[in-house]
Amino acid sequence: MSHPRETYALKGAEAAQADFETALSRGRLHHAWLLTGPEGVGKATFAYRAARQLLGALDAGSEQDPISRLVAARSHPDLMVLDLESPDGKTRRSIPVDEARQLPEFFSKAPAMAQYRVAIIDTADDLNINAANAVLKILEEPPERGVLFLISNSPGKLLATIRSRCRRLAFAPWAETDVAAFLVERGAADEHDAGLLAAMAHGGPGRALSLADQGAIEMDRTAHEILRALPERDEALMLGLAEGFRGGDGASRFNLLFERLADQVHGMSMRSALAGETAGLDRWAVAWEQLIRAPREAEGLNLDRADVFWTVLDQLRQAARA
Repeated sequence: MSHPRETYALKGAEAAQADFETALSRGRLHHAWLLTGPEGVGKATFAYRAARQLLGALDAGSEQDPISRLVAARSHPDLMVLDLESPDGKTRRSIPVDEARQLPEFFSKAPAMAQYRVAIIDTADDLNINAANAVLKILEEPPERGVLFLISNSPGKLLATIRSRCRRLAFAPWAETDVAAFLVERGAADEHDAGLLAAMAHGGPGRALSLADQGAIEMDRTAHEILRALPERDEALMLGLAEGFRGGDGASRFNLLFERLADQVHGMSMRSALAGETAGLDRWAVAWEQLIRAPREAEGLNLDRADVFWTVLDQLRQAARA
């Protein structure tokens, strides 16, 4: 899947695009824009498209535009990007404060090639508290001819002072049928699998593509088998899964399994509640919260992922016995 800086087609963001264009044409361009909506719905793609426009692209939707080429090559002097990708290409746990503290110096300089200097934070959810406070200083003292795009999948988790100083552009989730059609058009899945992936993606077509690449359908089946067998467990299957959490690719498999387990537990609990079957739902709620929290804790505290898996599996077994 192409990186948002190399993605030029933008679908489903007409309202956000219109709001941005109106502000730009009327000379009311806000210095900070908070782009909110589900993961994979096109927020980052829009941010790069808007950045190319502000940086002087004659056609911000064309990869042939000279400005688009500079942005894609990460060599435009008037664009700064903060994300989880480290200089050596590895993925980091959070956006470090020392990079956030470079924003004031970046915005203090006059644009080298364009009318504006632009910064993109993808995502603001990944700023640690010190980095968030560093960004807040920029928002409190808006730079002249500077524009900041903050992308957020969970804006409620951001500092209220950050949210209050940004103009919000909301990106609505796509309908499942539209996400499924998008996958089929891209050749990412057949109609059956596209429907399954669309349901998992919660309205984010980019998220659906990512899930397809990760093998989410097979992992979803594995999660179903684990939950179906509770409180029993298939020792061979569990041992194989735990072993697969080690090594370089283990983190993505670990995170994906926990996501699929959490999604299925949530769905199962909702169906039970609607049917009036409330016995044991409190224990399932605790197990669901642990499924959500465990991957972050494992990464943040450098815990052994296999140990975390066995611990959470025991919690699921206890919930099933309730």
